[in-house]
Amino acid sequence: MLQRLRSTVDPREATVRRILDRYLVEVVEAYELCPWARAAREAGELAVAIVWGEPALDAWVAAAERALAEPGARVAMVVAPEWPGALAELRALRDRVAARVLAAGIAEFHPDAPLDLATPARLVPFLRRAPDPLLQLVPLALLAAARAQPPPPDLAAQARMLGGAEPAARADLAARIAAANHARVAADPAALAARFAEIAADRARSYARAAISASRRLP
Repeated sequence: MLQRLRSTVDPREATVRRILDRYLVEVVEAYELCPWARAAREAGELAVAIVWGEPALDAWVAAAERALAEPGARVAMVVAPEWPGALAELRALRDRVAARVLAAGIAEFHPDAPLDLATPARLVPFLRRAPDPLLQLVPLALLAAARAQPPPPDLAAQARMLGGAEPAARADLAARIAAANHARVAADPAALAARFAEIAADRARSYARAAISASRRLP
């Protein structure tokens, strides 16, 4: 099983991991935002690296490469609990890291992403409202394999296909996942917003006790 990136029991790292795990379990898995999230976590295929303060680009890149190199890692996350940048800054940082880490697809997650239900694509940043700014990295080879073998449609979708109400041809994998997430969240966006607020409140209390700087510049 993959060894998480914690060589010693650091109370600050344990606190950050606990808060991150709340987001992964109570949001990503509970709302089925990613078909492979639960399996990857339970199989120990998620590698997490934590960078402190306001890390330079080299520190982000080193942490990303270290996490991706972990045996068995299929998903890597570099979490920056004290990084104060806004969402636009994190997107720019993602591009700079991507220019250096060429073997992985990289997505940014930021706690200040606004809710926008106009389209499935515009909802994505809100669903990536992790407790701390982070970059998620997935090896390009795994992304290609996932696109080649998308998960089967759910039973309701299969019934619609058999009845001729829905074309059997599959849309792009990312687009299908985004559309399903949009439908699920749009039914009760307040519930998900409340869940994010609960996790954020837990984060604020816990980080204060652990002496983790939680200041963040406003967008």
